[in-house]
Amino acid sequence: MKLTDSDNDKKWEEQEEETENLLQKTVTTKVLLGVIAVLLICILVLLTIVVSSRNNSRDKADNDLQQSITDYAREQQELEEQALEEEVGKPEAEKPVSGETQEDEKEEEPEEEELVSADNEKTAIVVDIEDEDDEAYTKEYILKEAYPFFADNRQDAIWDLAHLKRYVKLSKGLEGTGDYYYQGDVDGEGKPHGTGLAIYEKNSYYFGEWSHGTRNGKGTWFRFYINQKNKTNANGIYMSHSYSGDWADNLPNGEGAEHYDVDISKLAPTQGRILQNVVGPFKNGLYNGDMYANTVDYTGNVQEWDGIATEGVFTLWRDMSAIGECSVWRYVDDHSVCLDIDKSENKNQGIRELLK
Repeated sequence: MKLTDSDNDKKWEEQEEETENLLQKTVTTKVLLGVIAVLLICILVLLTIVVSSRNNSRDKADNDLQQSITDYAREQQELEEQALEEEVGKPEAEKPVSGETQEDEKEEEPEEEELVSADNEKTAIVVDIEDEDDEAYTKEYILKEAYPFFADNRQDAIWDLAHLKRYVKLSKGLEGTGDYYYQGDVDGEGKPHGTGLAIYEKNSYYFGEWSHGTRNGKGTWFRFYINQKNKTNANGIYMSHSYSGDWADNLPNGEGAEHYDVDISKLAPTQGRILQNVVGPFKNGLYNGDMYANTVDYTGNVQEWDGIATEGVFTLWRDMSAIGECSVWRYVDDHSVCLDIDKSENKNQGIRELLK
């Protein structure tokens, strides 16, 4: 079909209009893309500002908190040091400077069965806490520091204190002197009387009641094995030894409880059971009456036992004399099971560290 000039013009106009529309759409698309790009950039900038602001706030809060904790700890330390200095420097009324000193009298060596208190002839050194010229960590300072923990029976704290170098050093300085350091109530002659704390050699302590220089009434004795090994504690199995209960004439007399702290990690399967607690009546430091005990083995298993003793000699549950052994403890849950000791050991059974 042949087109006329008018048809050609019309077709040309339609093509121009189509091209113009296409150009308009292209421009519109570019504008929209530009707007979207700007919006995305604005959003990213805004997010960056928000995150940065939060981080700055968090860092500031953390810094403020850390500074508050540091300031608080410093203030508390300063207050405690100030309180301790004031307490140490505070005089106590009617506190004697020292007790009477007596030299140990030589006695004939006792027979094997004769037992007396290991501390019977030791002399108390009553501490003067009014001396303002004392330097830190003197015996005066240590007794003043330790007294409230013993008075409140805070045994974890007592353990920690006893293992401090200043306490070990103070106790070691008493070895062979026959003396002990004391703080507490005294009588008119300056002897311990009432309630008080004593520090002995070999990392030993007593806190409780006294009567004119001797331990009488209710009290607790501790001994800590700090780098100490002996014949009965060759592997360091026992960490400490204590007794709490009735006292008379410097020895356990009456109802009381003996306790060992045991490190079961040093126990081997071949070592069997280890004595941990003994409860019952005591006479001059010896087991005397119906006694209760428990033991522990290397797995931590605890078992209960009973026995009967008269002044340190056990009644036997079965005759083992043919092999030289004595059955002294009977298993509470099965009386056919017994704990045996060597026949020669069935005497002076008790708190031997308090005897000589």
